[in-house]
Amino acid sequence: MSAHPHNVNDHHDHHDDDDEIHVSMRDYTVGFVLAVILTVIPFALVMGGVFESSTTTALVILALGAVQMVVHMVYFLHMNSKSEGGWTMLALMFTLIIVVITLVGSIWVMYHLNTNMMPGMNHEAIESIQQLK
Repeated sequence: MSAHPHNVNDHHDHHDDDDEIHVSMRDYTVGFVLAVILTVIPFALVMGGVFESSTTTALVILALGAVQMVVHMVYFLHMNSKSEGGWTMLALMFTLIIVVITLVGSIWVMYHLNTNMMPGMNHEAIESIQQLK
């Protein structure tokens, strides 16, 4: 016998259930419906020719894509600030910062290379040279 008496009806687990992710079919259904809606909207925008400018259409599609990534992370990957003590959210933020720095830096470098590599040559001059040939 042990020094601590055990009651048969006294079952206490000493595990903290706050770290568990509780998933229901309702959560998956909501995520699926949102994902479908966020897929159909860009398709309708392009097929319907809603915006005259292709730049506006592309920006709206990119914004809806970003929203869809968040829906997937929340509803299917179950990422939130509480899961794994917040480390998944911290890793996601670090990843996003690195991706933004890489993209902005690459665009900046390409812009300046395009501007400075052949001074005096612009796109109109190139087109006029091609038309002369």
